[in-house]
Amino acid sequence: MENNSIIQIKNLTKSFPTGKTNFIALRGIDLSLGTGEFTGLIGPSGSGKTTLLNIVGSLDTPTSGEAWVLNHSIGALSAKQAASLRKQNLGFIFQSYNLLAVHTVFENVEFPLLLLKYNASERKKMVMDALEWVGLTGKVKSKPPQLSGGECQRVAIARAMVKKPSLVLADEPTANLDASNSHHILQTMVKLNEELKTTFLFATHDEKVIGYLRRKIYLLDGKVDKDELTVGSKQSTVSSEK
Repeated sequence: MENNSIIQIKNLTKSFPTGKTNFIALRGIDLSLGTGEFTGLIGPSGSGKTTLLNIVGSLDTPTSGEAWVLNHSIGALSAKQAASLRKQNLGFIFQSYNLLAVHTVFENVEFPLLLLKYNASERKKMVMDALEWVGLTGKVKSKPPQLSGGECQRVAIARAMVKKPSLVLADEPTANLDASNSHHILQTMVKLNEELKTTFLFATHDEKVIGYLRRKIYLLDGKVDKDELTVGSKQSTVSSEK
């Protein structure tokens, strides 16, 4: 893996058995991401973006080729090692929030820290810092059913960011939100990216998300169709088509 890369993917393929044949979801992907990027995998349903995100997140393994994340070869990890990588270094933001409805906002954000064995005083400070990042310090005792969709997604971001992970993976994080809440969520993530230097990788086809990305990797039929770098503003781009 290259020293300046947080993600290094080479000739990656992924196939799934479908009856007597295999469905090829990813076809020879080559890709490299550096620290602090704010990047999206963009494409229609079936293009392979969620499959690729799952492999980067060590939730799945390549059929062939290489996927290195934070100097770990994903295909070579045991289930225990993959879980440790996720627990220590990765944050996940899902479309459906995946909050625990019977627990408070504080408890939902605290959960990753319990797995990492932080003591109570450390956990309290880290949780409150994370809730301050997303503007929800006044909701610590609330439970998810008492929150709006936008607030639930902000709790999910706080939970993903509370341990200050090196990499955050977000799968359609604004799909269930209206435009106003979507922009609030995205502005929060941009701020965290800039302040904490956390790398963000999205899987999306939402134009609202795409407008905030600094790099856009377009997938089509399991291949990288275009890799586009946005410079300076949403409108100024440099394209590299493959």
